[in-house]
Amino acid sequence: MRRTKKVVKCSAPHLLNLWLNTCMAFKSKIRTWLYQTEKRIQKLRFKSQTDLPILLGISFPKSGTHLLDQILLGFANVAPYAKRLHSFYAEYEGESGKKREPQQALTWLDSLQANDVASAHLFARPQAIQKICSPKFIPYFIFRDPRDVVVSHVFYVTDMESKHVHHAYYQSLSNFDERLKVSILGRQDTDIEFPNIAERFNPYLDWLHHKEVLSIHFEDLINNRAETLTRIINHFLDKVPLHTSRQLILDSLESSINPTKSPTFRSGKTGDWKKHFKAEHKDIFKKNCWRFTDKVRVRER
Repeated sequence: MRRTKKVVKCSAPHLLNLWLNTCMAFKSKIRTWLYQTEKRIQKLRFKSQTDLPILLGISFPKSGTHLLDQILLGFANVAPYAKRLHSFYAEYEGESGKKREPQQALTWLDSLQANDVASAHLFARPQAIQKICSPKFIPYFIFRDPRDVVVSHVFYVTDMESKHVHHAYYQSLSNFDERLKVSILGRQDTDIEFPNIAERFNPYLDWLHHKEVLSIHFEDLINNRAETLTRIINHFLDKVPLHTSRQLILDSLESSINPTKSPTFRSGKTGDWKKHFKAEHKDIFKKNCWRFTDKVRVRER
């Protein structure tokens, strides 16, 4: 009896996905190779064989993430650090809104190596705190007046990130005022986790209670930049003594700031909420956020 060979036919979409996945895997390998090569070049440049602690920028979303990233990458001009981010981690997947498992954050932290610079929207869970508040890391936490956060959130979700899980919903709302109320109050009409602004901030609050983590107000970086950059430098020098003048380090961090290179940059201003908050917004913000406003330095102004 003659056997016939079974021919497996691949559809065009299947072939396309296969090709895209192959390209993505190849790009990832190239990116990793380039990153590691740049790190080796940095060590040669500074004639250093010393392993330095990981620079980690932790941020609450829409609070100056890219600004802090640029500042920390500025250390690459005065020390053998990577000149680009190793990676970015977020507690939620942007397109699906799915919350990641706590173990994923720990696995990501374990993937970081000496002389890396990394960035994260990272909850202050006990195990993450234990890892980060160790000699392996030099951590920073940046946050912002939550009233400015919710205003920035509206612009970002509505106009800047079409793949965001809430993009279609925000665009379906009739005006900015309605969208702003959602950013303050969250959504209860969906299975996607999106609580009010106070509850969204709560998992980050414990970063404020550990001296190993330098807390930075976004407003201070805008309004008192030199003083705040000096605090960032001092926190760094506590773990990494450099034979470089403080002025040179300060100039390096200052020159690394370039808002136009931030893909989500909009205004970089403080107090923008005053232009957008109406009496109703002020009222619902007070009712829902009064418990934590003192902790994040919110004042009536």
